[in-house]
Amino acid sequence: MVQQPRGLPRLYTGVLREHFARNRQMAFVTGPRQVGKTTTCRALDPDAHYLNWDDQDERALILRGPKAVAAALGLARLTRDKPLVVFDEIHKHGRWKTFLKGFFDGFADHARIAVTGSSRLDVFRRGGDSLMGRYLLYRMHPLSVGELLRQEIPTGEPTEVARLAPVKWHTLYAHGGFPEPYQKDRRFHTRWQSLRVQQLVREDVRDLTRIQEIHQLEVLVELLQDRSGMALSYSELARTVNVTVDTARRWVDALVALHHGFLVRPWFKNVAKSLRKEPKWYLNDWSGIDDPGQRAETFVACHLLKAVQTWEDLGHGRHELRYLRDKQQREVEFCIVRAGKPWFLVEVKRADTNLSPALPYFQRQVGCKHAFQAVVELEFVTADPFARTDPCVVPAATLLSMLP
Repeated sequence: MVQQPRGLPRLYTGVLREHFARNRQMAFVTGPRQVGKTTTCRALDPDAHYLNWDDQDERALILRGPKAVAAALGLARLTRDKPLVVFDEIHKHGRWKTFLKGFFDGFADHARIAVTGSSRLDVFRRGGDSLMGRYLLYRMHPLSVGELLRQEIPTGEPTEVARLAPVKWHTLYAHGGFPEPYQKDRRFHTRWQSLRVQQLVREDVRDLTRIQEIHQLEVLVELLQDRSGMALSYSELARTVNVTVDTARRWVDALVALHHGFLVRPWFKNVAKSLRKEPKWYLNDWSGIDDPGQRAETFVACHLLKAVQTWEDLGHGRHELRYLRDKQQREVEFCIVRAGKPWFLVEVKRADTNLSPALPYFQRQVGCKHAFQAVVELEFVTADPFARTDPCVVPAATLLSMLP
């Protein structure tokens, strides 16, 4: 088995191996810049054919069309195993869907095909398109407590409780879950984080959107840096950045599409009603958040999002990450919804172990089986919180160890 560079295995290696063992479809691997998409795909096969759109020569080959690529890769030759072909950043190609459709239809029986890039790859998942039925989507996330503990393919249920070594826990919390800064020191992390945000605004936005007002977008990014875990007011953002409300909404959607952050919407039995309420904004990297409470909440939010999307991508049914709030301003920060029904609630505290009264209230209101108050600074305990059906205070290290 090919190991990941620097001794850091990822659960997605096993996920993709299983995909190609069971499926003919292309594997679309999406996720934030520098999360490890390319490294993971290339680790699947040391002899993989790797074509990067950003390489001038390889781009010229892709522009010649699927048949030219297949000929250059020697796909007509009989081989014992199907070769792996990885297309990286091909979503920057103006007609990338047409190219992939032609390549898949012509050569899927002769090659395993992986496609990596930003979430631009999955925006068409919501509607009909020429690639329908030709790919399966895998959303790749930064490292998490669960992934550092185990790399087995997740089931659709929480796993057994396990303790992450304290040094790994503190490194994850301080440096974030992106592989390179996680493995290096604080000085590297600070420089890496600054460069990553610059690349997001100056390169990814330029390549993947039609946004021209880069300086105003940079102001928006700075504003959102301090608002992780807060409800978004598009009208307030629009006034501050000096753009229209529709523009502010489109720019936030673009940042979500580029994996800079994500939105969590309130849950209602009436879905249409939930769409009219303000979403909450979270950064995809908690390590740059100064406020201790916001960092704790974002840390848990990223873990929960990874869990629901991983369960969904692996075929374990529909999962959603939502929050609960009523007219009296009672709120529970997270509600994990499975198959349209609330499954468990999570309220996040940095150090407070006094049970939030909102937890038992909302558990009764929505009929949720479990309700947890996850405390980040509480010492790990070896006990299964999912064995409880009453609201309980649980160390975040315990709860998060059970998730992918």
